[in-house]
Amino acid sequence: MEGPSSLNDHLLLLQVIFSACELGVFDLLLGAPGPLSARHVAHELRTSVDGMERLLDALVGMEVLEVEPAEGTGEGEEPAEGTGEGEEPAEGTGEEEEPAEGTGDDTYIYNNHHVSFCREGRNQNEKTFGLQPEDPFQAVYRSEEEMLKFMGLMDSSWILDGHDIATAFDLSCFQKIVDLGGCTGALAREMAKAYPSSSVSVLDLPTVVDAAKKYFSRENDDVVFHSGDFFLGDVPPADLYVLARIVHDWPEEKCLSLLRKLHDTCRPGGGVLLVEAMLLETRRGPLMAQIFSLNMLVQMEGRERPPSGYTRLLNDAGFHDVQVCRTGKSYDAILAVR
Repeated sequence: MEGPSSLNDHLLLLQVIFSACELGVFDLLLGAPGPLSARHVAHELRTSVDGMERLLDALVGMEVLEVEPAEGTGEGEEPAEGTGEGEEPAEGTGEEEEPAEGTGDDTYIYNNHHVSFCREGRNQNEKTFGLQPEDPFQAVYRSEEEMLKFMGLMDSSWILDGHDIATAFDLSCFQKIVDLGGCTGALAREMAKAYPSSSVSVLDLPTVVDAAKKYFSRENDDVVFHSGDFFLGDVPPADLYVLARIVHDWPEEKCLSLLRKLHDTCRPGGGVLLVEAMLLETRRGPLMAQIFSLNMLVQMEGRERPPSGYTRLLNDAGFHDVQVCRTGKSYDAILAVR
């Protein structure tokens, strides 16, 4: 198991254990005559299947539970002898992971609702902040202070990992690159440094763009900022669209609709670059990607996926020649072309 790298990570992992205890996961598995599927556990404990699968994934990744493939399906099931045993993910990559996503204090607030999200299978914004669950970014942007905290987290992530993402593939053939939801422009700047002959711009919400220009500007900045909503409005024409930590926030139908829009808008030979924390195909790790996926259900409406999940989404949207690069850092890259 790859170890947590911060106090915040340790608290997240402890919350997973506490939630499993409160829900009765370990008692159920210990008393079962044999392995139980996640669906069976969810039914017995009256939780959502999705929430329980993600919780069990995280427990297997932590090596608290073990998993056995279900006969004929290749899917994990959780046996109950000795250590208990859970569904899905576990083998770590041995790579150093960065802190789990969240905006600092919000991570601890949301952690109080792990049991509720597991039961209900949806984000907990209504209980936590009195906000509608359908628009999770209302919580992130509920005040300038919280928005700047979130933007600072995004900025530091790409200062650390941006170069590895920008150079995961040779993107020099894409002359016009647009980073959708590019926040402070930190990743876009890494793209501009790596490909000086390309023009690189950011499209984000007006309030985010204003804050980026005010608090995160750089001298001699080559990155251009555009205000807009890429879900509701038009996107500027480009050779390559970058979606970094965007797809994992939203339900599949909304992601598919956006990807189809980008496919129809991008120039022939153009493409899309997704940046996400990918699960292994076996869903047995990496642990922090499993924790991210758990948090996506607590805080947002999305999930982390293995490479095949992103490939299917991209193919369904009309993209092809999907390539995957595991960077060895917290986030990986998936490139597809029109």
